[in-house]
Amino acid sequence: MSWNIAQAKQQFSEVVRLSVEEPQMIYNRDRCVAAVIDAETFKAFDEWRKTAKHKTLGAVFAELRRIAAEDNYELPTLPRSATGRPNAFVAMLEECEEGAPHERAA
Repeated sequence: MSWNIAQAKQQFSEVVRLSVEEPQMIYNRDRCVAAVIDAETFKAFDEWRKTAKHKTLGAVFAELRRIAAEDNYELPTLPRSATGRPNAFVAMLEECEEGAPHERAA
C-alpha cells in the first residue's frame, strides 16, 4: 500500500502493522521518499548489504568463473579484428587455465 506523508503520520501504527505483510511506500508529491518494512526483512537486507559491499570486482569475476566451470560453460571468443590479430586477454586466460601464473608487467 502507498501513503502520502500526512496519512503516514496520522496512521503510523497502521503503517507499521501493514509493513509485516508488504512494504509500505510513503510518497511526497508523487515521489517515493520512504519505505517501511518489517524488521526481519531489514535484517536480511542488512546482512546481504554487509557481505555484498566487501566483494571486489575480482571476487565477483572469480565467482562467475567458478559458476561457469561448474556448468561447463565457455564464453565464445572471437579474434580482435578481421586481420585475426591475437587477443592478449584471451591468451592470458588460456595460460591461467593451463596453470601458468600470470605475471604483471612492471
